[in-house]
Amino acid sequence: MAVIIDGKKIAQDILDEVRAEALRLKERAGIIPGLAVLLVGNDPASRIYIRHKENACKAAAFFSREFKLSQDTSEKEILAIIRELNRDKKIHGILVQLPLPRHINPTTIIEAIDPRKDVDGFHPYNLGRLFTGNSYHMACTPKGILELMDRSSIAIEGKRAVIVGRSNIVGKPVALMLLNRHATVTVCHTKTQKLSLVTRQAEILIAAAGRPEMIRANMVSDGAVIIDVGINRMDDGRLVGDVAFSEVLEKASYITPVPGGVGPMTIAMLLVNTLNAASGQMPKQK
Repeated sequence: MAVIIDGKKIAQDILDEVRAEALRLKERAGIIPGLAVLLVGNDPASRIYIRHKENACKAAAFFSREFKLSQDTSEKEILAIIRELNRDKKIHGILVQLPLPRHINPTTIIEAIDPRKDVDGFHPYNLGRLFTGNSYHMACTPKGILELMDRSSIAIEGKRAVIVGRSNIVGKPVALMLLNRHATVTVCHTKTQKLSLVTRQAEILIAAAGRPEMIRANMVSDGAVIIDVGINRMDDGRLVGDVAFSEVLEKASYITPVPGGVGPMTIAMLLVNTLNAASGQMPKQK
C-alpha cells in the first residue's frame, strides 16, 4: 500500500519557514514582502481561494493588498491597476485570479505584469525561461509538485515521468521542470491513443486532466509515484481527484490525496515566490 503524501503538513512547514525568513528580512533590511491580489467578479471558488491567500499572507507576516472588482470592470481599468502595482516598491508580487470575465483577455492582463512580480509564473517571459532553467518565477502548482516529491525523498533524476494533461498552468510547465531535473518525460492529452499503455510505463505519473477518477488501477504500474492535481466537485458534494484513489492506493508507492495533497502547495509556493522577489533572490531550476 502506498505512502500518502501529506501536502497539507508539507505546505504548513514551508509557510512556517517563509514566515521566519520574512521576519528576518524585515529585521535585516526593513523589507516586508508585499503581495497584491486582483479578483474580478463573483466566482465562488475564486473568492474562497482568495480568502485562503489573504489568511496565508497574514500568517506569514506579509503585506497584502486586495482589489475586489465588479464583474463589469473594464480591461482598461485592470491594466491601470497593474501599471500602478508594477511601480509600487512595496509590492513584490502581483496575482490576477483566474478565470476572468469573458470580456477580458487573460493574455493581455498577464503580459502586463512585470515578470519579476509575476509570482504566479504565468508570464510568457517566465514560461519561456523555463527552457533555459532560469525563470524569475516558476508556476506555483508545478513547483509545488516538485517540492512535494523532494520533501518526500522521491528521486526524479533518470525516472520515467508521464503527465496526463497539457495545460499552460500545470501540464506544460511541470514537463519542463521535470526535464530540467533529468527525468524522461512523456505528455499525454485528449488525442493520445491507448493511454493506459503509456501510463503503465510511468515511474512518476502526474494526473492533471480535470476528469474525475479517470486514472484507474489498471492504468498504473506497481510501485509508481502518483501525483493527483485534479480537483473535481461531484454531484453529491464530494471532492475527488483525477485518480481513483482507493483503487490506486493499493498499487502505488506514493500517492497524493484530494483534498490535502497538491492543493495546499500552490499557495505555499506563491508565498515562496513573493519572498524570493522581495529578497532579490530570483530562483533558478535545480
